[in-house]
Amino acid sequence: MSDRVRSSGVVTGPGELGLAGAGDPVPFVRVVVLNYNGDPHVFRCLDALAATEWPADRFRVVVVDNASTDGSADRIAAQYPQVELRRLVTNTGFPANNEALRDLGDVDFVALVNNDAFVTPGWLAPLVQALKDEPALAAACPKLLFAPRFVEVGIRSATSRAPGDHRDLGVRLSGVELDGADRWRAAQFPPPGFWGIERGGADEPLFCWTAASAALRVPFEPGAEPSGTVRLRLAAPKPVSVTLSCAGTERRVEVGPKPAWHELDVSGAPFDVVQNAGSVVLEGGYGADRGFLEPDTGQYDRGDEVFAWCGGGVLLRPAYLHDAGLFDERFFAYYEDTDLAWRGRARGWRYRYVPASVLRHQHATTSVEGSVIFNRYVERNRLVMLTKNAPRALAVDAVRRYLLTTLSYARRDLAGPLLRGRRPRIGVVRLRLSSFGSYLRLLPALLADRRRNRAAQVVDDAVLTTWFRPRP
Repeated sequence: MSDRVRSSGVVTGPGELGLAGAGDPVPFVRVVVLNYNGDPHVFRCLDALAATEWPADRFRVVVVDNASTDGSADRIAAQYPQVELRRLVTNTGFPANNEALRDLGDVDFVALVNNDAFVTPGWLAPLVQALKDEPALAAACPKLLFAPRFVEVGIRSATSRAPGDHRDLGVRLSGVELDGADRWRAAQFPPPGFWGIERGGADEPLFCWTAASAALRVPFEPGAEPSGTVRLRLAAPKPVSVTLSCAGTERRVEVGPKPAWHELDVSGAPFDVVQNAGSVVLEGGYGADRGFLEPDTGQYDRGDEVFAWCGGGVLLRPAYLHDAGLFDERFFAYYEDTDLAWRGRARGWRYRYVPASVLRHQHATTSVEGSVIFNRYVERNRLVMLTKNAPRALAVDAVRRYLLTTLSYARRDLAGPLLRGRRPRIGVVRLRLSSFGSYLRLLPALLADRRRNRAAQVVDDAVLTTWFRPRP
């Protein structure tokens, strides 16, 4: 076979791709990038894809633009003539990928890469090899790392409990800056030191409670020098002394009820953090990223079969999509990939995690984790997925638990404050009720889908549920 040209324009022979069976034609791969107001991330994504080590005549990037309003689609058209741009007139969420998944007649494999992700040059060959080696594989999943690297900052304080709240609460963290730049969205607040992102008032739109000891992860761009000054915006129910620490340096600060900024010099060896090493379903029917928020120390350097794949980065076999179908467009955002993976699993398809392929992902740039849109769709779509695919007992129990959890929030946020003569916090309860109302409106159609899915199922529920993992 004659030498080919990489998509980046560098000459390469077939052996350099690392594919077994070099006498066979190189597979034709379509890469689908879904863009919605992706400036500036989508341009880094496209530049990285252009450096992919793959023959240019066997590689095609298709950008599906989801009715962007930031000018990114026009810039893609002008600056990336090698990219096929398909413009949609309305934003239909993540299932808009279907626009480039329906016409795969000449495509051997199709990849999905988020517009806020960027590949390494050799990302594609290991995924293709996995699908070539095992015809029963529907998908090959790369190792997805968070885009930044991180340095830890410790936060230690005494704790207290609020009436009606079982948690031991330290201080509220509502802002993270590094050398004057806002890094809140890219910072990480891993458990058990943090209690998760919550919505507050005008003073603290988003915040996290710490426990007695927390390890905040401060983000640095890959290759950046891991040093500088971090500022943390902290508050507490009553005055408390707080110890901030990083790489052996400590500083004691006084934190009071009014949010205020506190500084600490940071340094140390940065580390990578895993976002996804294949996807899983937890007991109770919760979708999750395998390895999520774990420092990458090599624990996921071995390939494994996984229950599901992540739509942020994956290589798919077109025959699988023809059999199991495309993304359910009612999901809009979140759980649509796990839904499609579950449908395929029930039909006998399998998925493999391939750690030799690496992507980096700027997590939750389109809809911020903890935001209203994030919570609305995550809460609703889990119930949608389970109604369509799960054993009856699991689906019914998920609805029951959702309602009980909503009731517990009502006691905490409505009844509790009223009994103490304070204004109730209606946001979480209203959001959960709105999500459940949307689910109920979809329920008749979902039950019809469930009947069709069960009729096509060839793998017993007892086998599928052996993949479920305990909740942490």
